[in-house]
Amino acid sequence: QIQGTIFPAPNFNPIMDAQLLGGALQGICCEKDVLIDILTQRCNSQRLLIAEAYRDMYGRDLITDLKENLSHHFKEVMVGLMYPPASYDAHELWHALKGVDTEEKCLIDILASRSNMEIFQMKEAYLMEYNNDLQQDIDSETSGHFRDTLMNLAQGTRMEGYADPSTAVQDAMILWEACQQKTGEHKNMLQMILCNKSYQQLWMVFQEFQNISGQDIVDAINECYDGYFQELLVAIVLCVRDKPSYFAYRLYNAIHDFGFHNKTVIRTLIARSEIDLLNIRQRYKERYGKSLFHDIKHFASGHYESALLAICAGDAEDY
Repeated sequence: QIQGTIFPAPNFNPIMDAQLLGGALQGICCEKDVLIDILTQRCNSQRLLIAEAYRDMYGRDLITDLKENLSHHFKEVMVGLMYPPASYDAHELWHALKGVDTEEKCLIDILASRSNMEIFQMKEAYLMEYNNDLQQDIDSETSGHFRDTLMNLAQGTRMEGYADPSTAVQDAMILWEACQQKTGEHKNMLQMILCNKSYQQLWMVFQEFQNISGQDIVDAINECYDGYFQELLVAIVLCVRDKPSYFAYRLYNAIHDFGFHNKTVIRTLIARSEIDLLNIRQRYKERYGKSLFHDIKHFASGHYESALLAICAGDAEDY
């Protein structure tokens, strides 16, 4: 059972919450604990209602006030929580594409893991907020087979729920050949299968691939390809198999390999908080021995740490 860590708050009163936030933001010194207590303990749709009540009450935009009163990573967390999920994805993609350097790993995390509906809504939000077409921006800011695969994913045309055992062997053969030959045409075939077949179909294809080659598909991709194209293909495979495990792996790397890659940690916790963050936490502990809660506590500090831990919602044994 897939489950998040943030749920709708019972006895929810947006007007009272807006009042408390106003007091916290407009006092002499900003009461950050109040912000954490409210914004991490309400689900996204409730936070949007609080923002409406706040605007009615103060004639001001809550996101603007958060930006003006907060700083650094703590600000990113609090502001990130205020976006609807599709807008948050759009916001992250925009910055990943239009920042000083393209953030390929952000593009991979989002586009490899979202459903057709999530991709459709994210493209709508991207167009609304930035007056740009997401696919055109991917086209102009990335290159090669990495770009082609992202473009394919951004179409949001993956088949859903459909599986045909008779074509699974065929698809597996094509993938096996693509790992042997590595021509442009083979790379195209490879990404076409990974981006367009249903998750159910790909489960069978990966099984057949193992039977044919005696090798796991991830190992084969890692051996045959490199760079962001390889990372993206592997991300797709891992998301097909188990999204919580993929995000546990990304969080572990972000915390341990990059000296705490804040953007990845923040984005993953916020984006998955109402989807499968509880599952991600379980996979993290199973796979890495330490809890996500423990590792965040070890690396982050202050109100930033408190906000991340509140979203992560650790148990007593996680301390």
